[in-house]
Amino acid sequence: MEQPNNPKKRILVVSQHYWPENFRSTDVCRGLTELGYQVDVLCGLPNYPKGEWAKGYSFFGPRKEVHEGITLYRCGEIRRKGNTPVRIFLNYVSFPFFATFDLVRLKNRYDAVFCYETSPVLMAWPAILYAKLHRLPLTIYVLDLWPENLYSVLPIHNRFLRAVAMGVSTWHYRRANRLIAMSDSLRQTLLARTEKRPQDVTVIPQYCEELYCQDLPDPQLRQRFGDKFNVVFAGNLSPAQGLEILVEVASRLQAKLVTGIRFIIVGDGMSRESLQQAVRRKNVADYFVFEGQKPVEDIPRYHTLADALVACLVKSEQIGLTIPAKITSYTAAGRPVLCCMDGEGARVIREAGCGFACPAGDAEHLTENLLKLYYMSPEERAQMGQRGRAYHRAHFDRSKLLGQLADFIVAGQ
Repeated sequence: MEQPNNPKKRILVVSQHYWPENFRSTDVCRGLTELGYQVDVLCGLPNYPKGEWAKGYSFFGPRKEVHEGITLYRCGEIRRKGNTPVRIFLNYVSFPFFATFDLVRLKNRYDAVFCYETSPVLMAWPAILYAKLHRLPLTIYVLDLWPENLYSVLPIHNRFLRAVAMGVSTWHYRRANRLIAMSDSLRQTLLARTEKRPQDVTVIPQYCEELYCQDLPDPQLRQRFGDKFNVVFAGNLSPAQGLEILVEVASRLQAKLVTGIRFIIVGDGMSRESLQQAVRRKNVADYFVFEGQKPVEDIPRYHTLADALVACLVKSEQIGLTIPAKITSYTAAGRPVLCCMDGEGARVIREAGCGFACPAGDAEHLTENLLKLYYMSPEERAQMGQRGRAYHRAHFDRSKLLGQLADFIVAGQ
């Protein structure tokens, strides 16, 4: 990677979620340091996705750490314990509240502020305040569009509350000097909502860590699972994923007397229990294995094992504006992809020719696509995976996208 003209430039990154939580914000900051920038991070205390404090952490700290040469300033937050709507709401509002008082701990001088905005958009508040007080350019990377993403987690139907959520979200986006979108369709939405100048909203797709680009054969996994056609889902089990559709697919396979297919679910989250209940209710337990949360370093082992990778999202026009992080890691994995979603994610799979895409919620179409892959020759499936990797190298290259990201963050500084 090329080094910046001024290697002493320092960036303050604000993101509620950071290592040891499995979020790409960690690798983005690592990449910025590789480019020669100095990086500090204002983040929360790790408790995602289960809502339990990570080992060695509690509400009381540690409040300051150095990880991979990056100084982390940890802010208090109410953990998501139980992942109930009330606890999620308290988690959403507690980080920006406590982070506001932690801004005084930031003693370094920064050249720019960057908010890596997953959910909630409220995490941008301390970034907005700090940038305003210190007259620094602020860039927000919009990874979860709010309030639309909120509704996939908390079922808010009241028109007044939805109007408030829209107003609060738009207010946060308008406070940034620049916005980054993952797709051109999301960029157009943000331009219309914020009325920003075209040059202040750019498109930079998410990349994935380079470890996803490798094959890691695992003899133990092959011994456990080598007897069937393995469809792997790896990631967060949240309502937005709409994974109950896999239970419906399994029920359809069972009705067709197709028994050679297995779904391997790698990950955890607030929807795991309801998904397992649906599996039992439909009496399709023979089609599922739940592996639980695994270290990110182990995920390529499951990708390599997979005969196909599956990605789903619930039906939502606005959620479909983003390219899920899972799509980038799946294309890197070099395996056929079954995509059940609308919008940009499905477009990528079709454009790459690395699998089959169907509309969100369409269990019949997803079942047909799965059976197409199942009856294909291994050589045909391997060619699909190779096309995915080629597309990944062309469109989601880590080095190239990190350079674009850094340039945009400090532009005009």
